[in-house]
Amino acid sequence: KLVDRDGAMTHPQFHTKLEAAGFGIFIPFFFVASGIRFDLNALFASGSTIARVPVFLAALLIVRAAPALLYRPDVGTRKSAAAGLLQATSLGFFVVAGQIGMELGLITKATGAALIAAGLLSVLLFPAAALALLRREVEPQAAPSPSRAASQAA
Repeated sequence: KLVDRDGAMTHPQFHTKLEAAGFGIFIPFFFVASGIRFDLNALFASGSTIARVPVFLAALLIVRAAPALLYRPDVGTRKSAAAGLLQATSLGFFVVAGQIGMELGLITKATGAALIAAGLLSVLLFPAAALALLRREVEPQAAPSPSRAASQAA
């Protein structure tokens, strides 16, 4: 709406086309460019930088997964934990925050690399863990064997 203040004077599909260009061209280009500039050497330059990655992952879990505990009475502990893990999956936020922080000189390249590494790990690990939690719930209970059923009846 900031780009086109007079909606009556523009093409009816203008906003849709503008969003398509943004999401289809500019945003992917930003993420590709950010991936190209990712400084892997800065990540492994010191032990303290590598140690930040699990700290950022833990912060991500606390901030974004903890609210899923509110679902627990309605959906149960396992589904609530899976929802929390899926809510905590975040690469885009870390890439953008790291990029802005580095450009403004607020964070170092090493911290930016640790943020992006934490985001990458969250995308790889959290959905897999959530699916594992949900699969355990779906697996059917093994039917009791005839000898076990007979011994339980006696």
